[in-house]
Amino acid sequence: MKYLKITFFLIWFNFSISCAADLQKGLDAAKSGDFSTALKEWKPLAENGEVIPQFMLGQMYIYGHGVTQDSNEAIKWFRLAAEQGDISSQSTLGYIYTNGDNGIQDDKEAVKWYRLAAEQGDALSQNNLGLKYAKGKGVSQDYKLAVKLFSLSAKQGHMDAQTSLGYMYENGYGVDQSIVFAHMWYNIAAAQGHKTAKNNTIIAVKKMTEEQIEESQTLAKTCISNNYEGC
Repeated sequence: MKYLKITFFLIWFNFSISCAADLQKGLDAAKSGDFSTALKEWKPLAENGEVIPQFMLGQMYIYGHGVTQDSNEAIKWFRLAAEQGDISSQSTLGYIYTNGDNGIQDDKEAVKWYRLAAEQGDALSQNNLGLKYAKGKGVSQDYKLAVKLFSLSAKQGHMDAQTSLGYMYENGYGVDQSIVFAHMWYNIAAAQGHKTAKNNTIIAVKKMTEEQIEESQTLAKTCISNNYEGC
């Protein structure tokens, strides 16, 4: 039995090395623009259940790199990877089902995949799922849950979520209205170059007293220095 275990380990180890080598060959080929070679290297691995090649094939088909662009074929490969828990594939499926054409667009399906990625801590998916709840797309509108999701994403440094959270505070959607906290989150996102946040900061300032502006700026500095703890 011990010999069998050792033999199995060696077979698995050699297979893993081979997979890694083929994966790298595909990556090198794709970087040089040789997508035909990339497809040749990745497809057997993808068909064997390897997550990264499945995701890469999805990318090839969604953008038409080395293959005829085919959204349904892309979805097939993304789904195979997503069902194995791949966050990038889950998030990508959420995006495709949100923004796809009439044959693909499906908010409920988008919510399903965004939620799976969000539950794994993916900031992008947390923000996008928050937008679904804020707008009532694919789910019942729930501002409080939207705020919770925006907050989780914002505290990971996601600028869109920070801006969305500022908007929720400014308008009192799902949270006690506060121009101070609205300005704080706009300010944090604006400092990272977010254009909408910059514009919203300018608008918010017009509604604020000097004391409120000073408080907001202090809160923003403290929030960032504490790596978003307690924000």
